[in-house]
Amino acid sequence: MENFFNISEEILSASEKAMELCSEKLKEIDEIQEYNQHKMLKAFHNARVSESHFTATTGYGYGDRGRDALDEVYAYVFDAEDALVRHNFVSGTHALTVALFGVLRPGDKMLSVTGIPYDTLRSAIGIEGNYPGSLKDFGIIYDDIALKDGLVDYQALEQKLDSSYKMVYIQRSRGYSVRPTLTIKDIERIVKTVKSINKDVIIMLDNCYGEFVEKTQPMSVGVDLMAGSLIKNPGAGISPTGGYIAGRKDLVEMCSYRLTTPGTGKEIGATLGLNRELFLGAYHAPHATGEALKTAVFASALFNVLGYEVSPNYNDSRGDIIQVIKLGTPEKLEQFCAGIQHSSAVDSFVTPYADDMPGYEDKVIMAAGAFTLGSSIELSADAPLREPYAVWMQGSLNFHSGKLGIMLAADEIFKGK
Repeated sequence: MENFFNISEEILSASEKAMELCSEKLKEIDEIQEYNQHKMLKAFHNARVSESHFTATTGYGYGDRGRDALDEVYAYVFDAEDALVRHNFVSGTHALTVALFGVLRPGDKMLSVTGIPYDTLRSAIGIEGNYPGSLKDFGIIYDDIALKDGLVDYQALEQKLDSSYKMVYIQRSRGYSVRPTLTIKDIERIVKTVKSINKDVIIMLDNCYGEFVEKTQPMSVGVDLMAGSLIKNPGAGISPTGGYIAGRKDLVEMCSYRLTTPGTGKEIGATLGLNRELFLGAYHAPHATGEALKTAVFASALFNVLGYEVSPNYNDSRGDIIQVIKLGTPEKLEQFCAGIQHSSAVDSFVTPYADDMPGYEDKVIMAAGAFTLGSSIELSADAPLREPYAVWMQGSLNFHSGKLGIMLAADEIFKGK
């Protein structure tokens, strides 16, 4: 490999060892990529996607055929009865919040079985911040079950859950914690346990970072409703904004009434010429997700070789695209993020630093030279400045650039010793 970036021989040698370690896992990801890509193509065929679906609509957006076809594509690939895919979801947290408000009513109780949700959702629920307009402000009762050794506490779940709960909430990804991400097998066990106690409870999943990581979809193991962001896996770095909600048809309809108005729901909403990018993002999503997975596996293997604690390990089963690396010091955390930033195609000359950010309690450092601002499917790394000074890395639209980015991040730490 041409050493355009003057990477030290020690990191080049460690990278070769890492590639040997993870070669079988990369082949496994290739198989998942191919399966999900074929399924996506079938979804496009079923929806009879044509160039006419890319036409812009304005105003109310009545009769927007592209909007309806895009919903159909997402419903098929996610094994859902219906889907709500819109550019005007401003974030994954927004899509999740619309789903929560769409389904829950004053006096309803929700139970998070994966501990407290990640930082940005806490203010929407009313756990932190005391913002007007939160679920708490509307009289919706929140409760959670703390994780036990990083895993769902099934004994506590069986003791706490009863018929008074309207919703059980699952966060698939780890957020800023080091607990394992949930695989489909884990989600299926939660669903079976919950339904054996309360068959009528609505099971909602925060699916951010988990789309197209496995062949089986959450809906196929009993999840009723899920939501996510189009600037993560499903957008493939092409969708400029947006989010989705998918699941049972009646629940998706309720969510659509929250997004627009009761009675109009999915029937209105101009797409403003964004349909083409949303379709194109969906089409490339299985492949882009696979490339991000490969990058995460390589990062895990490389930093394992270099002696760092990683989660998951390179040969573990994965439920999302996120790789956690425990770096141990704030200096190494900053060096890693600088290396990721300097490997980017966009803003490579910038050095990130930690600062306060809305929705987060600690100062946060974020590295991402992205074509889409905040796009987590493009190579990025972020972390709160708090112990154990771990970095959460995700994304990469192609493995070759992602691999190089990880090597540069490792080299930044190595040369900073």
